[in-house]
Amino acid sequence: MRISGDLDVKIVLLMSIEVLSIAPKTPPTRVIILLHGWGANRHDLASLAPLLDRPDDLLLFPEAPFPHPQVPGGKMWYDLSNPSFFGLKESRRELHNWLANLETETQVPLSRTILGGFSQGGAMALDVGLDFPFAGLVSLSGYLHSNPQRPENGFPPIFMAHGIQDPVVPVSAARHAGETLTELGAVVDYLELPMAHEIIPTEIDRLRNFIAQTDRY
Repeated sequence: MRISGDLDVKIVLLMSIEVLSIAPKTPPTRVIILLHGWGANRHDLASLAPLLDRPDDLLLFPEAPFPHPQVPGGKMWYDLSNPSFFGLKESRRELHNWLANLETETQVPLSRTILGGFSQGGAMALDVGLDFPFAGLVSLSGYLHSNPQRPENGFPPIFMAHGIQDPVVPVSAARHAGETLTELGAVVDYLELPMAHEIIPTEIDRLRNFIAQTDRY
C-alpha cells in the first residue's frame, strides 16, 4: 500500500469496527470474539461457529478497518507489505476502544469473554488482549508484534496453535511467542500440528476444550 497525501483522509473515514454477530436465542453468559487474518473479512471465521458448538454463547467476528491492497473485499488490520506495519497503531486504538465498551454492549463481563484470532488476527489478539481481563486469549497461526509487558493483574490463560509446515507465518514465530509469554508468567497451552497456514479439525477440538475449561470461571 502506498502512503499518499489523500490516504490519511481515507484512514479517518475507515476507522470503525464492523462486526458480524451470531447470537443465541437466550441472553448469553459468555462471549467469543475471533479476529480474521490478512486479506480476509468478518465472514471468514464465522464458518467456525457450528464447529465450536457454543449455542449459548454470543459469537462476534469483527472486521479490520483497512481494505486489502490486492484482495477484493479483503481487509487488513495493518499492511504486512510495509516494513513499518502501516495501520497497526490505528487498528490497535480502534480495537482497544471497541473492546473497552464491549461489556456495556453485551452485558457480559470481560472475565467471561474470550478474544482470539487467526494469523494477523491472532497477533492482534495477543497484542490488544493483554490490556483486558479476558477469560482467555487465542492465537491460531499467529505471532507477537513485540515483546509484551506483564499485565498488572497477570495473564489470562492462552491457547496457541501453529502448523509446522506453515509457509506464511513460520512456526519459529509461534515458538518465540509461546516461550516469551511463558517466561513472563503466562500459562500457555501450546500446540504444533502437521499442517500449513490453516485451521484443521484437531485444532478446533483443542480450541473447544480450551474454551470449555474457561467455563469454570
